[in-house]
Amino acid sequence: MNSDLVLYNTLSREKEVFKPIDPNVIGMYVCGPTVYGDAHLGHAKSYVSFDLIYRYLKHKFPRVKYVQNITDVGHLTDDADAGDDKIAKQSRLEKVDPMAIVEKYMHNYFRDMDALNVERADIYPRPSGHIPEQIENIESLIEKGFAYVMNGSVYFDVAQYDKNHHYGKLSGRSIEEMLEGAANRSLSSQSEKKNGFDFALWKKADESHLMQWNSPWGKGYPGWHIECTVMSQKYLGENFDIHGGGLENQFPHHECEIAQAEANTGKAFANYWLHNNMVTINGQKMGKSLGNGIFCAELFSGDNFQLERAYSPMTVRFFILQSHYRSTLDFSNDALEAASKGFDRLSKGLARLEQLKPSSESSINVSDFEKGLYAAMNDDFNSPIAISKLFDGLKMIAALEKGEAKVSADDLKHLKTVYHTFFFDILGLKLELDDRQSNDITEHLMQLILDFRAAAKAEKNYASADKIRDKLKEINIVVKDGKDGAEWSYE
Repeated sequence: MNSDLVLYNTLSREKEVFKPIDPNVIGMYVCGPTVYGDAHLGHAKSYVSFDLIYRYLKHKFPRVKYVQNITDVGHLTDDADAGDDKIAKQSRLEKVDPMAIVEKYMHNYFRDMDALNVERADIYPRPSGHIPEQIENIESLIEKGFAYVMNGSVYFDVAQYDKNHHYGKLSGRSIEEMLEGAANRSLSSQSEKKNGFDFALWKKADESHLMQWNSPWGKGYPGWHIECTVMSQKYLGENFDIHGGGLENQFPHHECEIAQAEANTGKAFANYWLHNNMVTINGQKMGKSLGNGIFCAELFSGDNFQLERAYSPMTVRFFILQSHYRSTLDFSNDALEAASKGFDRLSKGLARLEQLKPSSESSINVSDFEKGLYAAMNDDFNSPIAISKLFDGLKMIAALEKGEAKVSADDLKHLKTVYHTFFFDILGLKLELDDRQSNDITEHLMQLILDFRAAAKAEKNYASADKIRDKLKEINIVVKDGKDGAEWSYE
């Protein structure tokens, strides 16, 4: 099915037919996580959404070069130019080196994304490994008159850029609005800037800052925005097809990326900008300050006060895919229960399809069914409609089972191919045990292991007891001994 792919481009604020630079190699960059904590439901929404997009692009085009960064320095606590480095702050809390924090939470991020069946990108660049390229890029901006040095830091001159460009074209803001906003807030911590809306390309580091590098302007570290501009262009070229990320990054992060790139090259940066929407919890915004965040590992274990039980990774993925990537995803236990039942119904329908026997003729139209699925995905990756079409197909399967319809061998093969392509390859779902069954089995197996460990301790065979505990820890299961016996939980 080679119908045109239409996607919503945030840059133009309308749906556009996707016209790649090179149809043989699609270039896509997606802003990855800042790894100072475990992945939460918001991360799951974002990266499952872009995994769907990646999978469908791979289905339609010969090759997709997918780059997703891992931010390991420069992302400050206010998401702009003030505050502490998020990773450095966490390193002090945990009393380990910043890069130990990066390694720990990067490992946990991949663990959780693997569980959700999110395919790995081709390249995961880290800013700390691209310091020379960032310095070179900043030097070029200074030379071109788009950046200035102030007390060991370097800032992008937004007003200078806006003379011949449009700063705010992605987010729909004007420089006049930003000037007014800057005038209405205190700039005491940013007084060295020419204007409050200027942003850091390089920040001077004091002696206490653990992550710093030599530069022409003294010891410091790169700004958050320059990192993504430099790394995306290094691996995808000065102009590439798709840049994606969360809606919360549209301004200022993505707006600043565009300004830096286009000031330096004079060319368009990314042709299409895709943004996934956010997650709410029972209609309320999810956030640390509200105390309602849910980590992915908690979703899978049920270890969160807002969860009535554990949910399998595929239930969570299916739940996310039932919402369009540009729509808000509202979490509730009722919604996850409904997703669990829906996923189970679709999985069982797929199993029933495998048991069907062909007839000599057909009374069903598999081609129209297939066209409906492709029409949904070609319309800005509309996974909710595609899923509804798969459910519609279950009625066709039921009719074939009851003998109310017939299917030839060729059409049956075609129908199975369509279901496999969309269920497994495009939606990225996997068959698994029912959530409750899976959870019950896990509980029984763990209780059996803890009983063996308790017996070993009773016989004073502490070496065996410790070995059981240590082996469980290797697979991220923690055993804690208490006065009422041992308990286990996911790490």
